Amino acid sequence: MSLEKFMNEAISPWMRHDGPDSDIVLSSRIRLARNFSSEPFPTVAGGEPLQNVLSYMEENFTGQSFRDYEAFQLVKMDELEPIEKRVLVEKHLISPHLVEKGEHSATLISENEQVSIMVNEEDHIRIQLYFPGFQLDRALEQTSQLDDWLEEKVDYAFDEQRGYLTACPTNVGTGMRASVMMHLPALAMTQQINRMTPAINQLGLVVRGIYGEGSEAVGNLFQISNQITLGKSEEDIVEDLHSVVRQLIEQERKARQTLMSRSAVQLEDRIYRSYGVLRHSRIITSKEAAECLSDLRLGIDLGFIKDIPRTILNELMILTQPGFLQRYAGESLDANERDVKRATLIRERIHLEDEDL
Repeated sequence: MSLEKFMNEAISPWMRHDGPDSDIVLSSRIRLARNFSSEPFPTVAGGEPLQNVLSYMEENFTGQSFRDYEAFQLVKMDELEPIEKRVLVEKHLISPHLVEKGEHSATLISENEQVSIMVNEEDHIRIQLYFPGFQLDRALEQTSQLDDWLEEKVDYAFDEQRGYLTACPTNVGTGMRASVMMHLPALAMTQQINRMTPAINQLGLVVRGIYGEGSEAVGNLFQISNQITLGKSEEDIVEDLHSVVRQLIEQERKARQTLMSRSAVQLEDRIYRSYGVLRHSRIITSKEAAECLSDLRLGIDLGFIKDIPRTILNELMILTQPGFLQRYAGESLDANERDVKRATLIRERIHLEDEDL
C-alpha cells in the first residue's frame, strides 16, 4: 500500500481540518456516559445482560444516520485482531479499557469517524464526539442532540436527584467529560506548565496525556478535562473548561513570544535540528519522534518552516504509533523494527510534501 493511500484510509476525515485556535488546540471532545435502566451495569453484569445491550444497539443503530453523522457501523471487539484494536485506540475511536472487555463489547462509528459510541465499556454506552480546534460549545450542542436521538430508543438509567447513573460514582450527574487536546511546547520549554497544573487541578479540572487517564503527556500534547460531573450543568462544566483553556492559549502565545524575543536563534536551531532528524533519521523511538514532531509543529506555527501543513503533527502522532506502523508494514514488528519503520514512514511523509512544491 502506498503511503498516500494508507494516510487517506488511516486519518479520520475530521482531523484533516483546522478549527478555531488550531495553532494550539488540536481538538475538542465531549463524552457522555449512559446506561440502560433495564440491565445491570457492565461492571457487575454477566454475559446475557451485556449481550442484550449489544444486540439492541446493533439492531437499532447499525446503518442509521443522525444529521451529518452518517452510516453508523458496528465494530465488535471479539472480531478484531489485536493490531486492529490497537489502531482504533490510537485513533481515539475506542478506549484501552474497551479492548480489555472483549466479548459483548463493540463500538458504533460514524462514516466520518467524528462520532463513536462505545458499547459495554465501563458503562453500557459511551458517546464521544470530536471537533477540530477549540469548539467546545459546538461539540456540546451536537453531542446533546445526538444524545436526545439515542434516548428516543434507549431508556436511560436516571435519577431525579442524582442525574444520570453510571458505573463509576465520579461520573454520576451529567455523566459528561469535556476535554480539549492542546499543543503547549512553549509552556513546557519554560516549565510554566508544571506550575500551572496544580492550579488547574484546584479548579476541578485535570491535565492528562493524549490517551487520557494514566497516559503520559508526550510531544507536549496535553488533554485538559473536567473532573466534576455532579452538581453542575453541562453548560457550566463547558464554561469552566472554556475559561481555563482560553487562559492557557493566551499564556502559550505569550511564552512563544518570549522565546522568540529572548532566544530566537536557539529556538530556531532546536526546530531545524528536529526537522533534520525527522527528514534523515533511519531509526527513531516513539518518544524522540513525538518530541521532534512537536518542535516541527512549533516551527510551522512560528513561520520558520513553510510549505508543510500544520496538520502533519496530528497525522504523524497517530501514524507513528505501534498499531499503525504494524498495519502499514503488514506484519508484526518488534520494538527495534518499529523504530526503523517509524523513521521510514516519517521520511516518506515529509517527502510527499517536497513532491508537491
